[in-house]
Amino acid sequence: MMEPTPAPRPQADPATPSRRLPLGLRRLLGDPVTAGALVFLCVVAICALIGPALMGDLAEKPNFRARNMPPFSLDQGWAFVLGADTLGRSILARLIVAAQTTLGVAASAVLCSLIMGGMLGLVAGYSKGRLGTIILRATDIVMSFPSLLLALIVLYSLGPSITNLVIVLAITRIPIYLRTTRAEVMEVRQRMFVSAAEALGASHSRMIFRHIAPMVIPTLLTIGAIDFATVVLAESSLSFLGLGVQTPAFTWGSMVATGRGYLANAWWVAFWPGLAILLTTLSLNILSGWWRTWSDPHQRWRLELDRRTLKRLNRKDKTA
Repeated sequence: MMEPTPAPRPQADPATPSRRLPLGLRRLLGDPVTAGALVFLCVVAICALIGPALMGDLAEKPNFRARNMPPFSLDQGWAFVLGADTLGRSILARLIVAAQTTLGVAASAVLCSLIMGGMLGLVAGYSKGRLGTIILRATDIVMSFPSLLLALIVLYSLGPSITNLVIVLAITRIPIYLRTTRAEVMEVRQRMFVSAAEALGASHSRMIFRHIAPMVIPTLLTIGAIDFATVVLAESSLSFLGLGVQTPAFTWGSMVATGRGYLANAWWVAFWPGLAILLTTLSLNILSGWWRTWSDPHQRWRLELDRRTLKRLNRKDKTA
């Protein structure tokens, strides 16, 4: 009796590895602009985390032989590819070290404002008494002052330091998270599962932290990603004015302030940190805009149309 021939094994689809990726990540990588922004932010984050340990003392050690060295010159080594400042310090090394300070201050301010604003927003949205009204009135008082002007007054009174800078930036951003959280809580409270939990006798703390807070956190994270770029710009502005991080620490904004007096003969001292601020904020805005569209079910279809579908639709329109 002849044995049946085994069925041929299905060949592996070359596109299978890419299909294993989450749908959102595949859509993000399919957009070259958004993918480029993500790659740039990952590089900046890696440089901020491990870069200062690799640079050693290149960011602070003067080298008068390389004083005002122009960029794209390797006479003093690869670390001086972006040029040197007026004391001969490597611009590349200083950019990497300053990235840690700039992003650290911005991340700390955003995290503090997100937690404080979110907690106060939960209380203001859930409470129907006088406490919610008091929180809103205090928020209106903070919002009545321009954020940059308020930061200048406080830093001038308390003195510039990293701690005061984080506190000031966090306080000026709290109203954004508070009002957003309050609006979300007031909308979630009208849903059926919240009414059911209330009818079953759930306590107020359980209602807030178990049923309402998980519905609000994704929105706060999206706003935090969008607000991160604004905080980076605010920190750079304060450091540029001399009320931010003080020496010996430095940020991208203080590097721009240092190089503004040498724009005529050493433009690269202020150009590279300014370009780093520009590209970082631009990448954050692009990525947060993509995430805002992806998280909205009514707008997600715009991202789910890949290039081939768009080309096919364009060809049909041209032939018609």
